[in-house]
Amino acid sequence: MPVKRARLSKRVAKLVGAERVCRVATVGEAGTPHLVPVCHTLVGDRIYFGSGDDARKVLNLGQNSRLAVTVDLYSEDWSQIKGVMVQGTAKLVRRGPAFTRARKHLYAKYPQYSREAALSASDSVIVEVTPTHVFTWGLD
Repeated sequence: MPVKRARLSKRVAKLVGAERVCRVATVGEAGTPHLVPVCHTLVGDRIYFGSGDDARKVLNLGQNSRLAVTVDLYSEDWSQIKGVMVQGTAKLVRRGPAFTRARKHLYAKYPQYSREAALSASDSVIVEVTPTHVFTWGLD
């Protein structure tokens, strides 16, 4: 049975697309949560981020493709706090045209990426996140 996709509203897409860092939560084989910051990009309704192919988050996603991605903005004025949590499924893109296209979007958003943490099909993956549920706060 196919997983139902969730659409990102314009407000959510603006926040996710503009922010430079998000946090990605995965779960390991023993049920241990793993949470890390990543640099991401948004293309349509899909979130992409790169990683070494031996990173814990990638190993976790190889066992369980479900994950959560959070983008949030803190403010000392708590009435201004905003954020979004996207729950979804991950596809590990290891090579080919999809890898090249996603890498191009990451490199466009982060010009230093190609110099500082180049993504190569020989030792990297790009994670494609398809949203299934979207939760927001402060974006009304």
